[in-house]
Amino acid sequence: MVASVFLEVTRHREQRSLPLAALIRIAMKTQTNNWAEENQRYLMARVDQLRELLRRHIAQAEDGLQIDVATNEAARPKMANRARRKQNVKRGTQANGAADDAKWPLPQPSALDALGAAFKLTDFERQVLLLCAAMELDSGFAGLCAAAQGDGRRGYPTFSLALAALPGAHWSALAPQSPLRYWRLIEIGEGQTLGASPLRIDERALHFLTGVDCLDARLHGLIRPVTLTMELPPSHQTVVYELIGSLADKTDASQITIQLCGDDEAGRRAVAAAVCSLLGIQLLELSCDDLPASPAEGETLARLCEREAALDRCFLLIDCRDAETHAQSRPLVRFIESLQAAVIIAGREPLRLTRRSPARFEVNKPGAPERQAIWRQTLGQAADHLNGHVEAVSTQFSLSSSAIQAAGSEFARYVTAKPDADPGALLWDICRRQCVSKLADLAHRIEPAATWDDLVLPESQSLTLRQMAAHVRQRAMVYERWGFASKSARGLGIGALFSGPTGTGKTMAAEVLAKELRLDLYRIDLSSLVSKYIGETEKNLRRVFDAAEDGGAILLFDEADALFGKRSEVRDSHDRYANIEVSYLLQRIEAYRGLAILTSNLKQAIDSAFMRRLRFIVHFPFPDAKQRAEIWRRIFPPSTPTEELDWEKLAQLNLAGGGIRNLAMNAAFLAADEKQPVRMNHLLAAAHSEYAKMEKSLSQAEIGDWT
Repeated sequence: MVASVFLEVTRHREQRSLPLAALIRIAMKTQTNNWAEENQRYLMARVDQLRELLRRHIAQAEDGLQIDVATNEAARPKMANRARRKQNVKRGTQANGAADDAKWPLPQPSALDALGAAFKLTDFERQVLLLCAAMELDSGFAGLCAAAQGDGRRGYPTFSLALAALPGAHWSALAPQSPLRYWRLIEIGEGQTLGASPLRIDERALHFLTGVDCLDARLHGLIRPVTLTMELPPSHQTVVYELIGSLADKTDASQITIQLCGDDEAGRRAVAAAVCSLLGIQLLELSCDDLPASPAEGETLARLCEREAALDRCFLLIDCRDAETHAQSRPLVRFIESLQAAVIIAGREPLRLTRRSPARFEVNKPGAPERQAIWRQTLGQAADHLNGHVEAVSTQFSLSSSAIQAAGSEFARYVTAKPDADPGALLWDICRRQCVSKLADLAHRIEPAATWDDLVLPESQSLTLRQMAAHVRQRAMVYERWGFASKSARGLGIGALFSGPTGTGKTMAAEVLAKELRLDLYRIDLSSLVSKYIGETEKNLRRVFDAAEDGGAILLFDEADALFGKRSEVRDSHDRYANIEVSYLLQRIEAYRGLAILTSNLKQAIDSAFMRRLRFIVHFPFPDAKQRAEIWRRIFPPSTPTEELDWEKLAQLNLAGGGIRNLAMNAAFLAADEKQPVRMNHLLAAAHSEYAKMEKSLSQAEIGDWT
């Protein structure tokens, strides 16, 4: 089947006559409308056949005949009287009629035959399963079972009854590794002996035999059907074609193992769904988070998943995006390698397997040109009126195809509700919101309020900051259109170091850049990232950078010398792994396409390799008297009442911008409490408090002529 689908897909692909969605509709096979009715008739015909076998067994037992278990033939037929022979002839005629009904032609294999073929059941094992199913489908079978076993209290199937009454009997049918028990098709109740214990068909197997398509109740909440809900971009369609081609020569579906890697989580699921749709089979998804901790429960889950895959001809999609460390992946690897089913493993990084040989395919987010095409297709005619904003969002925000479609739908709703809003700004803000949630639990979001007017720096530092903004704003033009990205993938990250004493405006400068570029600013909490466990720090940092990539957010690593310090000489394993952390950070900052800002009070503590890889290094000097006076002029909001403030005298206080802000705010509180404007006496009182906090005293040179 896979080979025929592959040929059909290849033919249309070469001719470019149909899109993938049309190919999926062609390849999907639907059952005929009357298959369920015909399957039910076929099943009941087999039940009637089984009923005649039990009646024959009962009749032979009443005549005292010895029955050959292998052939179900009476050993002493001459002892039967003429009336009994006539009755048997009549029953034989009825049985033949049932047999004719059992040969009822079906356009597809019956559910009973499909189940028997899927689990390689012998004829006797099929009859045992059918006997258990008949108990649920026909209330008269309880009496037949009791009569056949000569005990009115045993109105249920047993293995002893099956051995005595059914043809082709063999004891191995009830062995622990037999298909009936391994695949949990039947359940064995409590009894004095194994042969006398009640047998009952599993509910999922019963529903399957009757043609009812439903998921095993024990798998509800654990596995979920996955369907294709979006049109795939061309790059993902190519992966689908290649994947289908790799399956063309596969004969044993239970050994199919596919790994879908890459940074597009939604795309991985969509590619897997498209492949299964082309093959006309179902895709069931299981998250690695739902794997049980107990080995016994894991083995039960594996058998149920295998059985589901065999019954419905499914592929099992295992989402392992959270199995990031080797310790976390071990239970998942054991589970996957124990499965006898077709498996698609979806995760950003490949999973290391030893017993299975997976075919690996990369599913990454569409590039900027492809994203722009998806945006135009999603927005329709509205894209023509956005005046370049489509190109801006497609280059700035690395969204998946599904995220773009979701953003496009949200944009259409907002435009309808707010027709006077700026559509370009609206589209940009919607894209920003698409990316915010991924970083929410990893870093602290700073709402930028400062502007260029609030920043007092020497001219050279201000010029460098404006150059940084230009690099971020024009990176798509330089990297993509002008071809710098095609020359080398290294060095495309925009990294900067802000060094200088505390309170000189390093964080404020990051706010100014975020507000200017209309990007989100996240301050990275190093205490939540650094871990004493080997490999955990790198994992946490990778999560931060991966989450920030989508929207090109500005990452602010405050007090970065604690994490980006110089690599030391290796004396023990701790030094070696600490150096690995620094090296990993070097690679990620260099590759990060957004803006990463490191702040430090100790520039000399930063590793020299970082200095070489950073594109900008901005030193924030302690402000001189002229700069301090300018900071004082800008520190009070326009709505704050002030009176007779002398900026030159205030500039004599030997404070940086952060200290000036604290002092001004403290003075404002003192003035408000006195219901007066902010005056010099309030600032003097606040200055004493600020200096006391720093364990310093005000000198006469600083406040000698204030009053």
